Amino acid sequence: MLTVSALTRLHISVSFELKDGECIALQGPSGVGKSLLLRAIADLDPNEGAVKLDGTLREAVPAPLWRKQVTYLAAEPGWWADTVQEHFTAWDAAVPLVARLGLPPDCGNWPIRRLSTGEKQRLGLARALMLRSRVLLLDEPTSTLDATSTTTVESIIAERVLSGTGAIWSTHDSAQARRVGSRLFVMGGGRLEEHQL
Repeated sequence: MLTVSALTRLHISVSFELKDGECIALQGPSGVGKSLLLRAIADLDPNEGAVKLDGTLREAVPAPLWRKQVTYLAAEPGWWADTVQEHFTAWDAAVPLVARLGLPPDCGNWPIRRLSTGEKQRLGLARALMLRSRVLLLDEPTSTLDATSTTTVESIIAERVLSGTGAIWSTHDSAQARRVGSRLFVMGGGRLEEHQL
């Protein structure tokens, strides 16, 4: 489904394939370039090489459409409006997912400044999931969450993967990598090496 060929960004140069319904766990020390890689695949930063979705080159797809299909979720999602619901194209449709992530349905009216880091992380995930992307690029999506919220996020992503979504999940937690990944890539020296889970 997603083919990455000689993708180069700063010190990173990688090639790999992600299949439908597969979750690649991505590990490596801080600063090694995991976020750079995910952002490059989403075409958020300048990079070289070829990235294809179902055989179509990224350059052949308008950038906003590419990012709806290949969605990057930052560890700290961005916020640009005053209230939560202004960041969703269809807040009412998002409410069941938001509630499943442990937030009250009326949090749509909350000002962004009221949100904790964990609430922002869960709402950012909900916003990304509402796009129904083909590929999710998850940059430590549970880094600020407690065990209960982490379990919920893992189960929601697992459902998406079972329904055919591809995912690359960056995590520092080796136990989480084994739980969520069908393959494990470890990043070092600007390269990816596949390891046994």
